[in-house]
Amino acid sequence: MSTAPLQPFTSIPVIDLENITDPDPDKCRALVDEIKSACTDVGFFYVKNHGIPAPIENKKSPNFKGYSPILSGNNDPNGAGDLQEGFEFGFEALDANDVSQDGGHGLGANVWPAQLPEFREAALGYYHHALELGRLLFPLFALALDLPEDFFADKTRHSAALMRLLHYPPQSGEVDKRIIGIGAHTDWECFTILWQEPGIQALQVLNTSQEWIDAPPTEGTLVINLGDELARWTNDVFKSTVHRAINRSGARRYSIPLFFGTDYDVRLEPIPSCVSAERPARYDVITAGDYIKARLQATYGH
Repeated sequence: MSTAPLQPFTSIPVIDLENITDPDPDKCRALVDEIKSACTDVGFFYVKNHGIPAPIENKKSPNFKGYSPILSGNNDPNGAGDLQEGFEFGFEALDANDVSQDGGHGLGANVWPAQLPEFREAALGYYHHALELGRLLFPLFALALDLPEDFFADKTRHSAALMRLLHYPPQSGEVDKRIIGIGAHTDWECFTILWQEPGIQALQVLNTSQEWIDAPPTEGTLVINLGDELARWTNDVFKSTVHRAINRSGARRYSIPLFFGTDYDVRLEPIPSCVSAERPARYDVITAGDYIKARLQATYGH
């Protein structure tokens, strides 16, 4: 599989998921074609009619879960820290006594604030809605790559899906260009499902002309962007696109990304149809777990 040279994108496409579970093969193919175009041309797209209700509007542990304070992360190596704070957690059944599943991530248990008992239930409620949408997207990505619909099924039985609740304080006065909301980076997992607070522009996506394209919050939509795991699997046929967030609105901003990855023991080997003499393999093979842990250490280990 190869991709032809493209003109730089100037906007982020919007895809309607109304037919995501429709058995009509023509409707499925039309949706797959839209997703394929967005994945190969941009690496980002909005989705509407996604079925997820509006989301909810502490100390970080050594396993990178729980609360992370402002400037604790640094996604851009050329930056001086990310002007955000957040709370991170992974898979957990809504029933605290249900231990039939786990997140498959090997990073240990979630760390919930004891003084906010309702917080866990609200956060996990939204998490499980987003998780279900993520599971519906994998077959579409497979079909867009001309693979069997269930190609990712045995690789995502215990997907390492981590969610972060992020707060970006307003950045005003003298602005240090090395400290922004979150520095230029790619996401690490297969894809991200992002809710953005309405009315505040912060997210920007870098096109092939090195221009920053705004990706503003759009009513009724979520943002989907591809990450490094899918880029490695597809030998960059699917794009993991550089992006950043700068909150210079004068108001605080919130966002909620769900980073949906593969099982941590899966080897990120290029799909054979994405490798050719003209497009040789671009990455060393590594397990998903080793890749994510290395990126976590590089970003938060400082």
